[in-house]
Amino acid sequence: MNRTTVFPLRAVRAVALHAQGLSAPDAPGEVTGDAIYEAIARIGCVQIDTLQVVRRSQYVALWSRVGNYDPAELDRLAYEAGERRLFEYWFHAACLIPLTTYRYMIARMHHHGNREDAWHAQWLAQEDSAAIIQGVMDRVRQEGGLRAADFEHKSKEGGSWWDWKPAKLALERLYNWGELMIEDRANFQRVYNLRERVLPEWVDTSEPGPEETMRHLLALSARALGVCQAGQVADYTHTKRTVARPVTEALLAEGVLVEVKARLGDGEAHDLIVHKDNVRLLEQAADGALPAERTTFLSPFDNLFWAQGRDAQFWGFRQVLEAYKPAKQREWGYFCLPILHGERLVGRFDPKLERKTGTLRLKALYLEPGVDPDEELVSAVAGAMGDFMAFHEASTLAIEGSDPAGFGAKLEKRIGRG
Repeated sequence: MNRTTVFPLRAVRAVALHAQGLSAPDAPGEVTGDAIYEAIARIGCVQIDTLQVVRRSQYVALWSRVGNYDPAELDRLAYEAGERRLFEYWFHAACLIPLTTYRYMIARMHHHGNREDAWHAQWLAQEDSAAIIQGVMDRVRQEGGLRAADFEHKSKEGGSWWDWKPAKLALERLYNWGELMIEDRANFQRVYNLRERVLPEWVDTSEPGPEETMRHLLALSARALGVCQAGQVADYTHTKRTVARPVTEALLAEGVLVEVKARLGDGEAHDLIVHKDNVRLLEQAADGALPAERTTFLSPFDNLFWAQGRDAQFWGFRQVLEAYKPAKQREWGYFCLPILHGERLVGRFDPKLERKTGTLRLKALYLEPGVDPDEELVSAVAGAMGDFMAFHEASTLAIEGSDPAGFGAKLEKRIGRG
């Protein structure tokens, strides 16, 4: 690579999408558990979320990458004894993470255990908090996996902590500390059990030092992001940029990370970084040998958006989740899914799965300014929508509003013929 090379925007887009497993069409055949695991390992983790206007985010993020699959296969990898290769913990947020990364999470567990956690400090300062924590631990030790609902709470007084009862707070503290792990989900409620009962024996539990941990996580993040600004590599693992900066600089000095220049959407050349493993991919993309050919829909929590500001820099797209805004303040909708078509983010839609009738309702459908709803785009989005409907066991598509209006009409017609 020539140091004076300025890579084109299409190349950085292609590498970012390729690194995330979002560039190739679906592979033929059934999606196996191994394929699901490999998709997660490639991007480091998938975020867990409770919202379910369609399938929850962790399932949608996998669908975006592998197409229609059996969600029970993901659950098996996370929660079935003897098959477990994923575990729940904090990465970018609450995530499903390959167990090969477990040892690099131990420092975070110690951090939770050794610091004054401002969020829980008020409760921990109460005289009975230590006794409650010990009592919860004793019950789990004696009875096995338990949910927060298995602990009686008689108080009817409202208050802070979202009315979390003391046992729930204790369970979460023990989980954050690594003493408990999530053994299962029962109606999406966490089932907590002792670490030694959940963690498979083959998992490496040797604890790396703080610097080795940070180096590993930032290198993982850089590989998963494909290409980004130096500061953004910390965003992927939800690390403060100021904390990550010295390690990022060391990785650059050692050649683990490589500085490149690329012309972004503003037409200017910008300094970016890539992991050394991705340099060749960037060169291939510049030569047109790494095409982005996938059309799919992305969860609002998708890993592609974890580098802050990169959506605007690379795609001229503003990704926003409006579920927690009052309805009158929403610009797009409650839970809009961005539409990826090739190398571009071309639009978004606000879906609602009506499970009883098997209807996938799009309350709003938007194309980005300047996107032409031509036959090629309609065909590609219809194909992805058909797969999305099959994934949700929906047989009917209903579009309430579309901008432009003709795009929604064409899409409904194409799906109706399918």
